[in-house]
Amino acid sequence: MEHLALSCALVLLCGSLNAAEPLPRPELLVYYNANLLVDHLVDDLEKLLRRAATAGYTGAVLSDVKFARLGDMPPAYFRNLDRVKRIAAETGIEIIPTLFPIGYSEGLLAHDPNLAEGLPVHDAPFVVTGGAARPDPVAAPALRGGDPLDPTQWDSKDDLVVRDPDRGIRITDPDGHMARLRQQVQVHPWRQYHLTVQVKTRDFTGTPRVAVMSVRRSLELVNLGSRQSLNYADLDVKPTQDWTRHHVVFNSLDNDQVDIYLGSWNGRTGSLWWDQVRIEEAGLVNLVRRDGAPFTVTRADGTKLTEGTDYPPVADPRLGVVPWPGAYEVWHEPPLIRAALPDGMQLRVSFHHAITFHHGQVMACPSEPKTVALLRDEAQRVHAAWGARAYFMRHDEIRVLNQDEACRQRHLDAGAILADNAKTCVQLLREVNPGGRIYVWSDMFDPSHNAGKNYYLVRGDLAGSWEGLDKEVIIANWNQDQRDASLRWFAGRGHRILIAGYYDRPVAQIGDWLTSAARVGGAEGLMYTTWVPRYDDLEEFARLVSAER
Repeated sequence: MEHLALSCALVLLCGSLNAAEPLPRPELLVYYNANLLVDHLVDDLEKLLRRAATAGYTGAVLSDVKFARLGDMPPAYFRNLDRVKRIAAETGIEIIPTLFPIGYSEGLLAHDPNLAEGLPVHDAPFVVTGGAARPDPVAAPALRGGDPLDPTQWDSKDDLVVRDPDRGIRITDPDGHMARLRQQVQVHPWRQYHLTVQVKTRDFTGTPRVAVMSVRRSLELVNLGSRQSLNYADLDVKPTQDWTRHHVVFNSLDNDQVDIYLGSWNGRTGSLWWDQVRIEEAGLVNLVRRDGAPFTVTRADGTKLTEGTDYPPVADPRLGVVPWPGAYEVWHEPPLIRAALPDGMQLRVSFHHAITFHHGQVMACPSEPKTVALLRDEAQRVHAAWGARAYFMRHDEIRVLNQDEACRQRHLDAGAILADNAKTCVQLLREVNPGGRIYVWSDMFDPSHNAGKNYYLVRGDLAGSWEGLDKEVIIANWNQDQRDASLRWFAGRGHRILIAGYYDRPVAQIGDWLTSAARVGGAEGLMYTTWVPRYDDLEEFARLVSAER
């Protein structure tokens, strides 16, 4: 949900509910993803606010990743912020700032990239060569097939996957059919792996993917089939490109074998080629260093080496800083362990590494005291800057949790860790803004949505996360597929609910939510939600909602 560019919500007044601050008169709220550092983007925001006011909107939920970094912002940023406050006052628009990026944590991680939730690697074999220890190539998984790829060397393939006589394998005009190649590979548990593949396309409509799946059949549905996916970063292949190397990084977790898929699940037209698949241990790429993510190096006999004495301190200089603070790369050349040790010496290295999801999402570890300190600082600075009556917590799509030692040493399930963080964040807001309204996205607190088992790379069960929200927290509900169950759940817990509908579908589909709300009850408002910056239906949505009222 954090990748939304615009949302709007109608909040209906219901004086019978017990809330810290009564909801204002019936409202339409606009959610806008802003960048207050750039003048012309503030011009765009002004146009939207004035347009929204004309259409009858009365508030704006305003998000800017730099709200988590106000202490680093230049005077020009605050001039633009004050400009927005003046526009809001002129138009009668209430500003509701967002804060607490738990899930999409770029703003927090810009302060310290080592706060990323780390996936553990245990006893990875390294070997010393030329004064540096690198992953032992002998430990790399064996991937069958030559170069170019020979489909007959893979365990299975769909009919559209054929060997190209010139180079690699080719998929042409899939027309919506599956077009995949699969091979099962032996791996070691709790290791980080790096897969590379050359990809070429010509007018290809669809999403080329490399999917690494656990082989165990007992896990509940997560993504593909009935098994857990171990990688989620997008390849970002262009519709037409010449041969280009793409990178995949994954942690094997507790698996000793995985299935590797190459192909497309949604292709329609054009051609796609694959070639030169390689897999190796990834080394120390995106190495996370902090007390809650320990790093150890031992000799093969178990003797521990001392950092700073037996080898210089190790850090990844590209961690969370490329192309800007808080941004992480899927892959870059990892740092080495420099050591004046004999060539051929075997070492065992245990460490933690960050992992990226989709287009660069990285999660901060909520169990680190510094994370909580940064959240407190954000609450104080954002309220000092805005002086708002209401704030919107950004807890959303938390895709990795309870993996590093900072979390594991608490001996709590994932849901309890999230509940504790949510409760802390609510308290931080009440300290700076007593009696103010608090909103939060629904998904991570909804047992019929993401608050359950086997959610992405979360270790354990997210059930119970909702215990961190008291009934005065307002839920922005976007569980379209299970809307009846979700509405019942939050209403039964005494929450006021805003419905997030639309999602770039025909605007009239909001009627599905209205029908559910009428049948189930518990909903007080509606939220127009678009995945892209599409404002075309802003006025029409307001008209439809007004007509339904």
